[in-house]
This record gives sequence, C-alpha cells and structure tokens, in this order.
Amino acid sequence: MNYKFFIIAKKIEPFYQEAIEEYFKRLQRFCSISLSICKNSKKLPVKDLEKSYKILITPQGKTISSEKFALKIKDLEMKSITDITFLIGEGIEIFDEIFTISQMKMSKGLIATLLAEQLYRAYKILRNEPYHK
Repeated sequence: MNYKFFIIAKKIEPFYQEAIEEYFKRLQRFCSISLSICKNSKKLPVKDLEKSYKILITPQGKTISSEKFALKIKDLEMKSITDITFLIGEGIEIFDEIFTISQMKMSKGLIATLLAEQLYRAYKILRNEPYHK
C-alpha cells in the first residue's frame, strides 16, 4: 500500500515533523509513505491524485474508531486500492471520503501526527500485534 499525506499549510512545526517522521519510520515495514506540504490547495498535484483514493481530514468529517479505521484500510486493500492520499487543510474539493481526527480546531502538524499514529495503530490491529513496544 502507498500512502501520501498532503498538508495545506505554510509550514509544520519541527517537533510535529519529527513525530511524523518517527511514525513513518515505524510504518515502513508495512507500506510506502510520504509527506508533502503545499502552501495552498491550488498547488495540489491534481493529475497525480486522480488514481488515488483521497481521504480528507477535517473537523467536519465523520468520526471513526481506531478499529474501524483499521478495517477501512483492510477494505480498501481488498478492493485492490493501492494508493491512498490523506488531505489535511482547507479549500480542498477533491476527495472520496471525509474523516475527522477531532471536531476541535488544531494545527495541521498535530493532525498529521495523530493521523500517522492512527495509521500505525491500524497496521498493528490488523496484524494482531501489541501496540506498545
């Protein structure tokens, strides 16, 4: 499975960047994953995203438990969807599904960190592995 995180933001705080990189490192044994930061939604590579299943992360999205998120990942894999893009930010109009990390407003770096953690947790759930080291 290939994952892309696209964040619409001017920058991500270094401590969030470090946390995201740590989860990406942990996820490498399960999947391919990358992070891109775009200054505005008009700079999203729309052509590249056409073949990807796009999940928008916004406070207005639907809530989902860790277990259901893991099942969603498994379901997409079973449907032979190999590319999933998570879109974080405002002004994004192209997506297949909308989820929320929280209905509270928070920085995009924190949202990406929490999403990376939940993706890692999803793979641990799907493999019946303990989460904590």
